[in-house]
Amino acid sequence: MAEPYMIDSDINFIKEIGILGAEDLKKCYQCATCSVACPISPDSHPFPRKEMIAASWGLKDRLVGNADIWLCHNCGDCSTHCPREAKPADVLAALRSYAITDYAVPKKLAKMVNDPKKLPVLLGIPVVLFLALGLILKMFGIHWLNFSPGGDEIAHAKFFSTWLVDLIFIPAFIFAVAVFFIGVKRFLSDIHQNALMEGKTDKEKIDPVGFVQALGRVIPTILKHRKFSECTENRERSTAHMMVLYGFIGLFVVTNIFFVTLYVFQIHGPYSQLNPVKWLANVAGVALVIGGLLMVKSRFDKPDQSTTYKDWSLIGLVLALGLTGMLTEMTRLAGAAGLTYFIYFIHLVFVFCLFVYVPYSKLAHLVYRTLAMTYAEYSNRK
Repeated sequence: MAEPYMIDSDINFIKEIGILGAEDLKKCYQCATCSVACPISPDSHPFPRKEMIAASWGLKDRLVGNADIWLCHNCGDCSTHCPREAKPADVLAALRSYAITDYAVPKKLAKMVNDPKKLPVLLGIPVVLFLALGLILKMFGIHWLNFSPGGDEIAHAKFFSTWLVDLIFIPAFIFAVAVFFIGVKRFLSDIHQNALMEGKTDKEKIDPVGFVQALGRVIPTILKHRKFSECTENRERSTAHMMVLYGFIGLFVVTNIFFVTLYVFQIHGPYSQLNPVKWLANVAGVALVIGGLLMVKSRFDKPDQSTTYKDWSLIGLVLALGLTGMLTEMTRLAGAAGLTYFIYFIHLVFVFCLFVYVPYSKLAHLVYRTLAMTYAEYSNRK
């Protein structure tokens, strides 16, 4: 006999996910068409029907720690076939958005990142930090911020020293990793407990070795975007997503190579345009911009698909990073010293936003969805 389950309905939770894009949730009358139509839903305990029921009842505890909301790739097949236009894909997207904020700390910063009214403040934080730290160091004779860089050669490090960049960005990166670590630890515990409760797994504890092995099997699926190719309604989105993903991967590789080049081999930039690492940086930057533009196009091509501030903020950040990075290099090569230094400063602001705010943004999908897919592989959830 099944254990009795006390329903604890959270009305505020229903309202909050409604604001995040699940405003059509109440149209659902549980026909199960969504689970039948979904090409990637597993045969056992299929989604998204059970999530639609739980969301309608306000069962926050059954949803926030549910790995299945992350297995959904928001292809839209379920929404297209829904006879009531309840838009299950948008509901699951709203649940993921809510979960990101719920797992992130501090909560105040998480709410700021997802509040359009706070955008000027969030952009102003790195501006003030960069200038304040640079001016304070100047008082002690450390000229890592120079508003009048001289010399015939234009080098961004003459304006904003690489040492100052790393003095800010290394702690920013550590902060983001720490926030993710706290959230991921709780997330894995929650999805395992949820899986045990719903009978999706019979494993009492997560085996770290088995989990890492499952991660190794999942990574090729992510890199090839296999799940996207199984969708029909929004299959074209896979191109944009892959370009942005590989753009970020390429720039991450470039950043680490130049970091080692500078601090281990003591070779300072600017580097030659014939350098193969520079080629990789340029290709990755172009991929980021094109991928971002394709994302914008797909949003306008599907006006009936819910698009929230979190969606636009991610697309805006992708385009801002790619465009300012490319313009920084182009203006340097064109000899426009004042302009290139200004654009470089703006680029650093957006890089700071990427590092510090990523655990609270839609880009956090990369971490949580990867872990959810890994858990599904580990627990043999097919």
